[in-house]
Amino acid sequence: MLGIGQSQFGKFPDQTVAQLGSAAARAAIADAGIRPRDLQIAYTSRLYAEMITGQTILKEIGVTGIEMINVENACAGGATAVHSLFKDIASGYSEVGIALGVESMTTSPIAGKLIPPPKDDLDGNLGSAMPVVFALMAKRLMETHGATAADFAQVSVKAHDAGMLNPQAQYRKRFTVEEVLASRPIVDPITLLQCCPNTDGAAAVVLCSEEFAKAYTSRPVRILASTLVSGDYFFKKDDLTSFTLGKRAAEKAYETAGVDPRDLDVVEIHDAFAAEEIVHYEDLGLCARGDGISLLRSGATSLGGHIPVNPSGGLLSLGHPLSASGVRNICEVALHLRGRAGGRQVPGAKLGLAQMLGGSATGLETGAASVHILSI
Repeated sequence: MLGIGQSQFGKFPDQTVAQLGSAAARAAIADAGIRPRDLQIAYTSRLYAEMITGQTILKEIGVTGIEMINVENACAGGATAVHSLFKDIASGYSEVGIALGVESMTTSPIAGKLIPPPKDDLDGNLGSAMPVVFALMAKRLMETHGATAADFAQVSVKAHDAGMLNPQAQYRKRFTVEEVLASRPIVDPITLLQCCPNTDGAAAVVLCSEEFAKAYTSRPVRILASTLVSGDYFFKKDDLTSFTLGKRAAEKAYETAGVDPRDLDVVEIHDAFAAEEIVHYEDLGLCARGDGISLLRSGATSLGGHIPVNPSGGLLSLGHPLSASGVRNICEVALHLRGRAGGRQVPGAKLGLAQMLGGSATGLETGAASVHILSI
C-alpha cells in the first residue's frame, strides 16, 4: 500500500462527487509519491452517484485512457474496490493502481426521503429498517450477554472520544454515557447518538507490486490478506448476536495471513450502530464468544487499551459515506502502522485489521463482508 488519502467527512451539499473523489485521489497519489499518469488501473465504488463515476473523478486530475471499473456492494463497496485492485496487483495483471470510495449522501436520490419497500417485501412493510434490526440485536445482547443500555452508550462515548483526535471526522465532540442515553430515542434501546450520521466524503488507496514499491519506499505497508465473502442472508439467521459473513471473512483472512487475532495491534470495523461493535469483537475473535461486553468494560478496545477498536472515531464519529467507509478504515489502519495517526496513534502498531459489512435492512437480499489484514 503505497499511498492513502481521504477527503474531509461531513455534510457538503455544495461539493460534487467528482470534487470529493478527486480530493481523496490527489491526496493518495501525492502520498504515494507517484505521478497521476503512472496509474495503470482504477476501481471506484459508489452507491448513489452517477454512471462512470471513476472516469468522472479521475479526469479531474488528468487520468484518462486507463482501465477503470465502477463497483457497488452496499457499505462493503469501498472494501470491494480495494479487494478487486489487490487481486489485479497480486496476480501481476497491473503494477500500480488506485481504489476509490466516494459518496455524497446529502445530494443522493434518498436524501431526506423515505423510500417505500417493494410490495412483496414483508419485512420492509412491517417496518424492519436498519435501526429496527440492530435494536433487536441489542435486545438479544441484553438477554444473552448481560449487556445494558449503558454499555451500548459507552461504545458511542468511546468513538467520540477518539473522533475528537481526528481532524477529518464529521463530529468532534465528546459525550457522556448520560448524554448518549438522553438523546432522541430511535428504536428501543437505540438512541440517536448510537447511530452513525449520513455523511459526504471519499477515500482512496494506491496499491502496487513489491517491485514497484522499491523505488518509492523501504518500508511499505503490506496487505497480508484481502477477503470478500457474500451469499448468505444478511439478517435472517439463527443467532442475532453474530454476523455469519463477517465471521467467515475474518477466519479466511487469518488463515491466509497466517496470523492470530491475538497478534493484532489495531482494528477498524463497521459500527453503524453502537451495539454492533460488540458483536464484531466476538466474530473477529478479539475475545471468546459471550465475552464481548466484558472486553468493552475492561477498556481494552479504547485508546490506550491492548486492542484499540476504531481509534479513528469509527462511523459513529466520522460519519458514514457508504462506499467510502470501506476504503477509509483501511487508510486508518495504514496510518497507525506508519506511526502517523497523531494524537490517536496506537503506539508500536505493526499489525492491523480493517473490516466492513454491507447488506439490506430487510433481510431478503444477501450481504457482503470484507476483511483486510495489513502489516508493516
